[in-house]
Amino acid sequence: MKVVGLDVGSRTVKIVVLEEGRVVEAHREETTARLPEQLRALLSGLEFERLVATGYGRNLARELFGAETLTEIRAHALGVKHLFPEVRSILDIGGQDSKALRLDDSGRVVKFEMNDRCAAGTGRFLEVMAAALGVSLAELAQWALSADQGVNLSALCTVFAESEVVGLIGRGEAPERLARGIVTAIVKRALGLLKRVGAEAPLVFTGGVALNQAVVKGLEEALGFAVLVPEAPQMTGALGAALYGAEERIVGQASGGSPPATARPKASASDRAEGCSLMAPRFSTPR
Repeated sequence: MKVVGLDVGSRTVKIVVLEEGRVVEAHREETTARLPEQLRALLSGLEFERLVATGYGRNLARELFGAETLTEIRAHALGVKHLFPEVRSILDIGGQDSKALRLDDSGRVVKFEMNDRCAAGTGRFLEVMAAALGVSLAELAQWALSADQGVNLSALCTVFAESEVVGLIGRGEAPERLARGIVTAIVKRALGLLKRVGAEAPLVFTGGVALNQAVVKGLEEALGFAVLVPEAPQMTGALGAALYGAEERIVGQASGGSPPATARPKASASDRAEGCSLMAPRFSTPR
């Protein structure tokens, strides 16, 4: 059976294709303003028996293609549990929201918290701060890792924090210390979420911000234990949606023939490599 998991996020759209339980294709691209056309193009020519959508745009996928829908919480829990069977807590920080989950032994979500009312503590926060410093996200992470200590940012709001950083730059504050302070602000927000769900190890960190090694290191230092990061941390929601669709208990079938069959979705070599790695049972912990 061929199943498609579609994660329609606010910043990126991710797709994972499972065939007989094996990932045969994975793709990720930035979300555009013409989302219906983008989703049709993404699914064009792709034959499947079930389609399960998650993310903020999942209801649009249901309207367009008759997709079954799954909450982001459930999708991420399924995807991460598949990659790390021993997981007990999940931290997901995406482009516009962040969430913390605590699981029981069977992988059932027993508690979760979300921060989706503003961009504070999300990938967007990092992007705005990096722009204020005039560096890439990778450079911001390296600066943060190289600093002996960071400045204390008092503002939690992204807009106010940007103004604060700009003011500190004007007073001659070292950019490395600013970068460290920005990362520390992200870590503090994440710790607040994790505390509210009673997070415990093993903890898996997903979402695009999990690629920032300075944030990973900050979390590990604050928590006192290693944080596990999948090789493709942005794809766990789409993977979970696909796994959900592959379960026999699913009733009903998505209208797989609805998308226009003109061409298969395009995926870069790196994206395809990511998809293959999704099935790996363990990943190394970034340091």
